[in-house]
Amino acid sequence: MHKLEEIKYPRRRLIRSLLRRLVNLTFFALTDFNLIGEENLPEDGPLVVVANHFSYIDPVVVIRIAPWPMEFIGGFRRPNAPATVKWLPEVWGYYPVFRGTASRGALRASEAVLSQDGVIGIFPEGTSAVAMLRPPRPGAAFLAARTGARLLPVGIDGCTEVFPRLSKARRAKVTVRIGEPFGPFQTNGRGRERRRLLDEFGHEIMRRIAELLPPERRGHYSEDPTIREAAKEIYDYPWDETPEA
Repeated sequence: MHKLEEIKYPRRRLIRSLLRRLVNLTFFALTDFNLIGEENLPEDGPLVVVANHFSYIDPVVVIRIAPWPMEFIGGFRRPNAPATVKWLPEVWGYYPVFRGTASRGALRASEAVLSQDGVIGIFPEGTSAVAMLRPPRPGAAFLAARTGARLLPVGIDGCTEVFPRLSKARRAKVTVRIGEPFGPFQTNGRGRERRRLLDEFGHEIMRRIAELLPPERRGHYSEDPTIREAAKEIYDYPWDETPEA
């Protein structure tokens, strides 16, 4: 457990600089990378970067586009990631969330980073099992409301095709769209009213991300009732019944 007074931003500068170069080279070599909305990147924080999570390499995409030192909140376990990439989060460093719990340690660490005008990346859906938007977990909205930080929505499309196409000696087309910053959120209520507001904040975050994705990827936030109905089959969050911790 990190002590708040020990959390400094930025950190691991040398190793992260080397990893960032590796990430840039990898995307240049293996993908047809298209970045849209770069003008929406703020100059500095405090900032919470929120993105969809369809692939285990989505955090690498955020590193690729970020002009600032990045910290991440991420799952303690990464069941969908192959061994070839599981080492990266450990070397980069992140604040682990134990899914199915409050994970107060990760949230407090994130607050400490944001209090130093830092930038935190978080994937509101909480897992990368499917390529269609689902309702969010409460962490992103809670963090944004508690700190008053602005949010930056990012839509990532094409990462699920990177390794399948690589096996055929083909480059996947990866498109990243950056939306306009929004927020901050404020909650003045308590109890059920506060939870209602946080839930609505969470849905607003996901709607902003949905606007940056192709219509067939918007899932729960699609305007097409057929897509919304299909998305209901992927709402399951396995850690509700069996927390990671």
